[in-house]
Amino acid sequence: MSHKIGIGIIGCGNISQAYFNGAKLFEVLKVVSCADINTQVAEAKAAENGCKAQTVDELLANPEVQLVINLTIPAVHAQVSLAALNAGKHVHSEKPLSVSLEDGRKILATAEAKGLLVGCAPDTFMGGGYQTTRKLIDDGWLGKIVGGTAFMMSRGPESWHPNPAFFYETGAGPMFDMGPYYITALVHLLGPVKRVSAITTKAFDQRIATCKEQFGKLLPVQLPTHYSGALEFHSGAVVTATISFDVHAHGHSPIEIYGTEGSLKAPDPNTFGGPIDLWTSSTCEWQKQAFSHRYLMNSRSIGAADLAYAILSDGRRRHRASGALAYHALDVMHSFGKSSTTNRSIEITSRPAQPDALPLGLIEGRL
Repeated sequence: MSHKIGIGIIGCGNISQAYFNGAKLFEVLKVVSCADINTQVAEAKAAENGCKAQTVDELLANPEVQLVINLTIPAVHAQVSLAALNAGKHVHSEKPLSVSLEDGRKILATAEAKGLLVGCAPDTFMGGGYQTTRKLIDDGWLGKIVGGTAFMMSRGPESWHPNPAFFYETGAGPMFDMGPYYITALVHLLGPVKRVSAITTKAFDQRIATCKEQFGKLLPVQLPTHYSGALEFHSGAVVTATISFDVHAHGHSPIEIYGTEGSLKAPDPNTFGGPIDLWTSSTCEWQKQAFSHRYLMNSRSIGAADLAYAILSDGRRRHRASGALAYHALDVMHSFGKSSTTNRSIEITSRPAQPDALPLGLIEGRL
């Protein structure tokens, strides 16, 4: 392919190398520069990945940068994405799209007004695991989808993450950190959510960091750490979901889907591959499924690559990990808290299109 989209990465923290590596996989992407509030970190990443280290202002003014990948902390996602849009750049953000729904709407409105595109993680649903899962559902192996379950339960990141405090601050927690993977995967499989009924709580007012970098530090907990609820989809399916940092161990699959003709155990939606098990009324046993699609390895940047193709198509192609999809996930996540505090079901006003499935037979490095 002769055309490439120049990208600039803002935020060179833990997740950034996965994006640098992913960008090298897709021929439509070219990493031009990177920036970080810590200039030494940016310079190290630039040297490691063969690009230029710049300040944020320099990166946003760089004419070679057409698409900004925003990998900053959640609290400044909106600020950085809006700055990039106002500089005339397309944006692909780490999840969540923003902390508040108001900022999410502002991002989408600004992009539309300027004729720019917005994408957002997670893009893991574009990996071979969830594309295969989607094909099994679309091909009718489960019959009519009745319901499902989604479980993300752990003890939180303070034992391994070098800077765990922000996970317990506004805009993070288990729902806003891990919820996007599960909600986005479910919308990919079943279409948009219609209604949420939920209860939230937290086990501790303070957590204790046990990572080596901040061992013994007290971490104030500013938000719920255990969310449990039911999601009703426009398709009619009802999914029970629990997202928690308060669970030592459990025996649930990450996501299961139940239909009139069978059941399916889907992979961890925070991965690109993973095992898929199918039970049907004809086999009456769980059977491992072969993958129908590529991209089983860590392919972060696949969403940015899909966005790049949409940019090059001049509007003829719709990207999958879209801003509208990310806003819907944000809308659903906020609705868990609203439902709990108001003691009522919350109607979801956003309704994006279900992302298109990837075609079969893609060449590695192309979409």
